[in-house]
Amino acid sequence: MQFDPHQLTALTAVLSRGSFDAAASDLGVTPSAISQRIKALEDRVGGALVLRGSPCTGTPAGTRLVKHAEDVALLEAHVSRELALENTTGPARLKIAVNADSLATWLIRALSEVEDVLFDLVIDDQDHSAQWLRRGEVSMAITAHEKPAAGCDAWPLGALRYIPTASLAFKKRWFQEQVDPASLARAPCLTFDAKDMLQRRWIDQMFSVHLSPPVHYLPSTQAFIDAARLGLGWGMNPEQLVTAHLETETLVPLIADAPLDVPLSLQVSRIMAPTLAPLIRAVRSAAAEELVQI
Repeated sequence: MQFDPHQLTALTAVLSRGSFDAAASDLGVTPSAISQRIKALEDRVGGALVLRGSPCTGTPAGTRLVKHAEDVALLEAHVSRELALENTTGPARLKIAVNADSLATWLIRALSEVEDVLFDLVIDDQDHSAQWLRRGEVSMAITAHEKPAAGCDAWPLGALRYIPTASLAFKKRWFQEQVDPASLARAPCLTFDAKDMLQRRWIDQMFSVHLSPPVHYLPSTQAFIDAARLGLGWGMNPEQLVTAHLETETLVPLIADAPLDVPLSLQVSRIMAPTLAPLIRAVRSAAAEELVQI
């Protein structure tokens, strides 16, 4: 089945901008024209593609079609560069699933080395980011899973090292004698969201016990550090982001020399891998320098 490129462009604009009016403004047409194109596309596929609201969001079929349109744009841009043709359509868009801590520590450097691509980053836990690939909603993912998703290639990147950190006052209050399962079961810990298992994984690694300590949910890498520094709780923070705090003792490790290394892999849709080769090289190069090689 072939799709009308104007209809796909309209759908992409609506879902990226969140409204028919904004999409119309971007494309230089009327909102009525956008609505007609979306309706024609929905008639063609036999189902709804846009959930009308503030903002407008995509149905699973709509999200999949947008991803298809973005992949086609990337492929066309790649061919244009190979044939030395002038690319008049502007930069292509690439959707990537990535964990927040990779984004905050090492990935941006790799993205900055690639030209003519607009990045659309989806933040999800490294244990779950590969699901975006399996659903066909992204073309690339930074994930903890070594086994590639169906139709994907995978490359090991190294491990992101985490240090269990807290303020000195917090450690003295909650771990007066020692850090052990009993004290860890009482002390509040920081957790990114319900998917974040890093704190529990570290406890299991150190003591071979499964605990459910009191939890603060803080879905922000920087807030994690600030909360630990200000004594709200203890949490697993990326080593790159807390080295200076550890040197000044505004943060201290719960236990010295007891990191948690989380292996990461790069997974890419196989059909898109040749087109994304420059970005793949940049990601692997940045990871080789910034991550722990295990």
